[in-house]
Amino acid sequence: MWFLGMDVGTGGTRAVVLDAKGKLIAGASSEHAPFRTDHPGWAEQDPEDWWRAAQEAIQGALAAAPEPHEPIAAIGLTGQMHGAVLLDEDGQVLRPSLIWCDTRTQPQCDWLTETIGYERLIELTCNPALPNFTLTKLLWVKQHQPEIFGRTRHILCPKDYVRYRLTGEYAIDVQEASGTLLLDVTHRRWSREVAEAAGIPESWLPQVYESPEVCARISESAAGLTGLPAGTPVVAGAGDQGAGAVGMGILQPGSVSATIGTSGVVFAATAAPTKDPKGRLHTFCHAVPGLWHVMGVTQSAGLSFRWLKETFFAGQDYDSLTATAAKIPAGSEGLEWAPYLLGERTPHLDPEVRAAFAGISSSHTAAHFVRAVLEGVAYSLEDTFTLFAELGIPVTAIRLGGGGAKGPLWREIQAGIYGQAVEILTAEEGGAFGAALLAGVGAGHWANLDRACTQAIEVAQRIEADPADQVAYKLGYAKWRRLYPALKSLR
Repeated sequence: MWFLGMDVGTGGTRAVVLDAKGKLIAGASSEHAPFRTDHPGWAEQDPEDWWRAAQEAIQGALAAAPEPHEPIAAIGLTGQMHGAVLLDEDGQVLRPSLIWCDTRTQPQCDWLTETIGYERLIELTCNPALPNFTLTKLLWVKQHQPEIFGRTRHILCPKDYVRYRLTGEYAIDVQEASGTLLLDVTHRRWSREVAEAAGIPESWLPQVYESPEVCARISESAAGLTGLPAGTPVVAGAGDQGAGAVGMGILQPGSVSATIGTSGVVFAATAAPTKDPKGRLHTFCHAVPGLWHVMGVTQSAGLSFRWLKETFFAGQDYDSLTATAAKIPAGSEGLEWAPYLLGERTPHLDPEVRAAFAGISSSHTAAHFVRAVLEGVAYSLEDTFTLFAELGIPVTAIRLGGGGAKGPLWREIQAGIYGQAVEILTAEEGGAFGAALLAGVGAGHWANLDRACTQAIEVAQRIEADPADQVAYKLGYAKWRRLYPALKSLR
């Protein structure tokens, strides 16, 4: 038997097929149209475009699978978190989705915090009101587009809209639901108190499932569009960070991942919901039933490097840029980068702060700027590790994922700044891979996620932290932490 996992990302949708041993045998992707930014801080996508891309990715992955084809035993979904998809009573999309990086909703965050109370909101949902979360986006529509809000009858997140098109079912998993600000994360159910305070009828909310649970089956109409057999089970899945953590084996307390994509995420599994009274970390249900996780987010991680390349080094590739940057000593000889292109989440919860280089001198070269960006992003992720230490969250092993795991320099920088060895996996396929493993557990092929990951995941390399780099980065991080207060004072 085979298992299919699909990741409805920001830039595109990817589908992968795993065999019964958890090995990747095929995959295909389809790009999305660029998200719209009609005003600064706005970001919207058309859910219909996700559905088009999902059909193409599924068809492509099935076509790329080797003959003879085995039956797809189950499907798992993941994708970008926090997006708000509003549907009418017939399941028709009412407006483009406000996606995760849309930060227009600070006034709604302020209203929600004042209405419920900061401490009470964290008690109920384990998280403060942030512009990225789904509920604040719904409140923006309620205030600014009341006609659309009045016609709303169903609310879904991006990957769950694709599930709806595949199956006709309104469903969500506990990990994804944690990022809506409508879930009682401690008890893994919708929070009636938050929904009532926000004016969101509970009837609009999809049924909540644990991530490996079968919650729907492929419909006859979707079968004809995708090539999947009608009746194929679909598990609840997880948001991109939850499924990505499964795909990296971050299942038990002490295991941590540091993943650099467009944003950067440090993710730690926990045995209980760890609440930061200041709301600096996200506390969500894990995709592993009965466990939770904490997560710190850097808004502009890989985005920082892409922005630098496209703005100043057009035509050059990432490998050549990092090769020259590797010749610069740790600490970039005093040049620093604050990666706040889109504001910052952890630990500052500040959507208004903006990025900056600091400490520029006439001796700095282009290579210094490249290395400073790589180091600045890693410093921002170290902010999350600092909070873990403050809150007593154990860190016994760190695995790297995303773009930050692909090049030797960024791996070495992260090991030096985190002050701990880091591991690289043989095949890091991200969220789609984790979603497929969830499907395998849901189908009963593996008894649990620990069994699945033990068979499917292999460590390829362990990078030890260089002692000299650790000394340089300890001093550099202490200096770097003074950048945010300085930038905040400029507003």
